[in-house]
Amino acid sequence: MRAVLLADTHIRDGSDRSPDDRVLAAIADADAVLHAGDVTGRELLARLAELAPVYAVLGNNDVGLEDVLPIDLTVDLDGVVVALVHDAGPRTGRAARMARRYPDADVVVFGHSHQPEDLASDAGPRIFNPGSPTQRRRAPTRTFGILEIENGHVVRMDHVHLT
Repeated sequence: MRAVLLADTHIRDGSDRSPDDRVLAAIADADAVLHAGDVTGRELLARLAELAPVYAVLGNNDVGLEDVLPIDLTVDLDGVVVALVHDAGPRTGRAARMARRYPDADVVVFGHSHQPEDLASDAGPRIFNPGSPTQRRRAPTRTFGILEIENGHVVRMDHVHLT
């Protein structure tokens, strides 16, 4: 099982912007897309869904998608429980807070900051922000994530840098 992890794409309906071709190629080769909010357009959701099944949550900029996207979502991907949420709150205490909020999750994917992040802890879920494939803000590059699962275990989870 291979999933592409996205957040903060910020591509509004009617925009001439599009995800990077490398992101679309990765999605075409994936079994699922997990989007941690700020999609900002139904057209992008539909385009992604043409390539792979999409699991997405509502971000603070997803005005008009409240009837389509939940605030958070938990999915089982071949035995690995992944929670999706847009805003995981302040960095301080994030791992413990996400462990309390999603006690059964193996992985929590979040967005909002546009900053790629990967926090592994001894107790609780792995916390992962894929960054943004469209707006790097203070990050060195635009990024997205890849999650690979085999036999109920995460075998790869990392950032892909778009330079």
